Amino acid sequence: MDSEEEMQTEEQNEEKVVAFHEFGLDDRILKAIAKLGWLEPTPIQEKTIPLLLEGKDVLIRARTGSGKTGAFAIPLIQKILSTKAQQTRQETKALILAPSKELCKQIHQVFTDLTTKCSREVTVVEVSGQIELSVQKPILAHNPEIIVGTPGRVLQHIKAGHMDLKKSLETLIIDEADLVFSFGYEDELKKVLAHLPTIYQAALASATLSEDVLTLKKLVLHNPATLKLQEAPLAPPSQLAHYSLAAEENDKSAILYSLIKLHLIRGKTIIFVNTVDRCYKLKLFLEQFGIPTCVLNSELPASSRCRAVTQFNSGTYDIIIASDEKALDEPHVVKEKKGKRRKDKESGVARGIDFQFVSNVVNFDFPLDVDSYVHRVGRTARGKNQGTALSLISIRERELMAKVEESLKKSYGRSSLFQTYQFKLEEVEGFRYRAKDAWKAVTRIAVREARLKEIKQELLNCDKLKSYFDDNPRDLQTLRQDKALHTVKIQPHLKDVPDYIVPPSLKRLMGFGKRKRKFNRDAAVSGATATKSKHQARASNPLMSLTVQNKMRK
Repeated sequence: MDSEEEMQTEEQNEEKVVAFHEFGLDDRILKAIAKLGWLEPTPIQEKTIPLLLEGKDVLIRARTGSGKTGAFAIPLIQKILSTKAQQTRQETKALILAPSKELCKQIHQVFTDLTTKCSREVTVVEVSGQIELSVQKPILAHNPEIIVGTPGRVLQHIKAGHMDLKKSLETLIIDEADLVFSFGYEDELKKVLAHLPTIYQAALASATLSEDVLTLKKLVLHNPATLKLQEAPLAPPSQLAHYSLAAEENDKSAILYSLIKLHLIRGKTIIFVNTVDRCYKLKLFLEQFGIPTCVLNSELPASSRCRAVTQFNSGTYDIIIASDEKALDEPHVVKEKKGKRRKDKESGVARGIDFQFVSNVVNFDFPLDVDSYVHRVGRTARGKNQGTALSLISIRERELMAKVEESLKKSYGRSSLFQTYQFKLEEVEGFRYRAKDAWKAVTRIAVREARLKEIKQELLNCDKLKSYFDDNPRDLQTLRQDKALHTVKIQPHLKDVPDYIVPPSLKRLMGFGKRKRKFNRDAAVSGATATKSKHQARASNPLMSLTVQNKMRK
């Protein structure tokens, strides 16, 4: 039986922070790190990089946003550069598996950024895209040093004879390991492992140490070092505030509309719901009030999901609505649902996606388990940014909230996790009246037609069909001149908030009637220092302060 070296890491202020150059990294890697603006290693990077450079197997457990990708990417690139001079032929040295296409693309981007100065020596290919296997065959024929993909996609390429990892592979990394089985990849992963050499270095990265991770650990790792940061699963209360607001099902939409239009929610916001239909219902509801949003769910193609995230990160949209189908009644169990809708099992909404500078997470529907709450709320308060999580709680969801609070309050070292968000819906009766009619207007037919419209748009934008439409222009015209869809009627006057429905206390504090604040759509350009400061300033008080909330108390 393999022995295990347990390594507990703690932040100790008196210890000197290790710099990246102290790891003995190649200058090309150091230059790429400097270009990324990484000033110093995160705690998990500080502990993980030396162990992987020594050739040890590692189980990395740290919360979302802790720098796990960099922790395994940096030593892997260093390892390849160190042996490149002795190589006589081009070979694939590393395989990185992740449970979703979005995460694969993000991992690929991190490696691309870290190899900007050595891209000829270290080639990285991502194979999780929804394109034909034959299209990727020529890329794999050149034996790139690093291959990134989902277990299902990698297995397809192996069976097609596009990659042979038995002789050359030296490193296997599995990211978000706790989701690999829950995404239904157990069989595929075991088959991929059967095509790997008997000896290789391995690393598992995960936000939790679930039973699935322990099972994977036995399958993949040999005498590993287990790194667990001694930290709460979420950012501390000084950085991340948790609010709850009692709201019955027929009042949630009115509350959300009021919070957004009264500027009580500011900055970039992710709204989570539990089903795809709720995504579109909420989107159509908010659009009636001139509130633009984008939707993210597992039924969209990978390219559409990535485009939605990019638009959100770049500031095209301030609000993104995400469905979280992975929050199931039983954690880590995938339930097969009968129906015509095809869901992409290689998608992940709450987990893995790199949302940038998120000020607020709003649980319009409360998540169904503790892990899902952690992963949703983990989208905000990343790095050193401030964040706020607001959950709208109906009577039937109170038990779920109680379970989350009981589980997390111990980690926070406090008697309660959630603060009550003081909001009197009766004081915004005008908003409630408008919201009631707008919510009713979004019928099942309207939701269905909105989804069909999106599918049609995807067909028009599909790269695969461009040549077909060139040869068959009449089919393109048929799509473009399809019958008018049943859409929710937009009433222009709903876009503005009349003075008379705004509570008097908020008129003074929010400056209604004066110049409206506009969101700077250039403020989310990645890597710019000025950008970060603007978002951090906005995130410092993403929900209205308690002073304003108290004004709304009776």
